[in-house]
Amino acid sequence: MNRLILALSLATVPFGAIAQTATNVPAATPATAAAQKTAKLPEPASPTTPDNTRYLKSSGGIRTCEARLTALQGKPCDIIFIGDSITAHWSGSGHDVWEKDYAPRHALNFGIGGDKTQNVLWRLDNMNVKAVRPKVAVILIGTNNIVNTPDEIAAGVKAVITKTQSTFPGVKIILVSIMPNGRAENKMMAADAIIKNYADDKSVYYLDLVPFMPPVTTTLPNGKTDTNWKGLGKDHLHPDASGYQIWADAMDPLLAKLLAGG
Repeated sequence: MNRLILALSLATVPFGAIAQTATNVPAATPATAAAQKTAKLPEPASPTTPDNTRYLKSSGGIRTCEARLTALQGKPCDIIFIGDSITAHWSGSGHDVWEKDYAPRHALNFGIGGDKTQNVLWRLDNMNVKAVRPKVAVILIGTNNIVNTPDEIAAGVKAVITKTQSTFPGVKIILVSIMPNGRAENKMMAADAIIKNYADDKSVYYLDLVPFMPPVTTTLPNGKTDTNWKGLGKDHLHPDASGYQIWADAMDPLLAKLLAGG
């Protein structure tokens, strides 16, 4: 009988009140933590709706990004790179180029692997980034929105531009084309054809990397052929060291102009 009364009592407690007591429960065991990490949580498909669902599944990427942001607090920041793993890998495959070209310019790597446009929107709203006052924001996002149409991807990119402008008033934006890739090539190139029109050459500037990354076909040891793109790694998606150099070389004249106030 006591158990029944307790169950009925809990049933009348609002869900929000139960959720608020979650901090009082014992720490998760390794088994429950693993289960939470792999849980199939619903994730909104809208590329223009801020969303943090993926960080509830795995928080490693956001913790790394927070550490970069914390290390920069109180220091000058001339450039912020906003994006997904292609941006995050400036700390990996692109490390040498970053240290040579961007670390001296007080740049912040604000990229997280796997991010979609909706995740970047959430981060700009919820991470402690507003104290940063960059002169230039380099945006490359959209390649992970593969469930969306080109029009939807472009709308998500537009939302990131708008959010970046409201977060950093007066910032100049370099909008980088979505790179070629072997996963959703036609869709991403169709999105590029839309987002290039967002440039006004006053506050938003479009940098098209596609002409610098043409397809290259090679013959493998087994006799089969493989078509990749210049500057991309073996996964046909992420740049290798040469790809980051291509990006830097193509962007440098425009970046130098904008940093100088041009």
